[in-house]
Amino acid sequence: GGKMKVYHGSLEIVRNPEIRKPNRTLDYGEGFYTTTDHQQAVDWVMRHKKDAEEGYVNVYEVDLDEVKSLNTLWFDGPTDEWIDFVDGNRNTPGFSHDYDFVYGPVANDRVYACFTLYEGGVMSKENLLVELRTYDLVDQYLFHTAQALNALTFVKAKEIRL
Repeated sequence: GGKMKVYHGSLEIVRNPEIRKPNRTLDYGEGFYTTTDHQQAVDWVMRHKKDAEEGYVNVYEVDLDEVKSLNTLWFDGPTDEWIDFVDGNRNTPGFSHDYDFVYGPVANDRVYACFTLYEGGVMSKENLLVELRTYDLVDQYLFHTAQALNALTFVKAKEIRL
């Protein structure tokens, strides 16, 4: 229980997070993504900077007790169920879920490379899991509904010079 800090990399200061329709498929579906890994948030800003001169790591506090009273899905690491869930969100048209909050590992570029082999039928699910468990995966917290966003409090935004 208690409170925990999470980060969200963005090109803007996000005082009031909202659920936006993504323009691409995301691991856990639409919503507001955060991580407990500060570097992961910084990397996200660096990757999406385009012509911007600065970006921000937005810092929030999450009330875990409030989150746990919601309809939540927790993956402590890459599992069969996690693969199916990510695969569904990424590849199944019309796939949706009604969890308020999803916690689990985030796929980095190397993981995506493996996932693509799995999606193409080149790598089995067993081999994908073996491969994924050798990586040091960062976590991500998806706030999928307005109720989930209520558990989030904006603390500050740190400027990242690009």
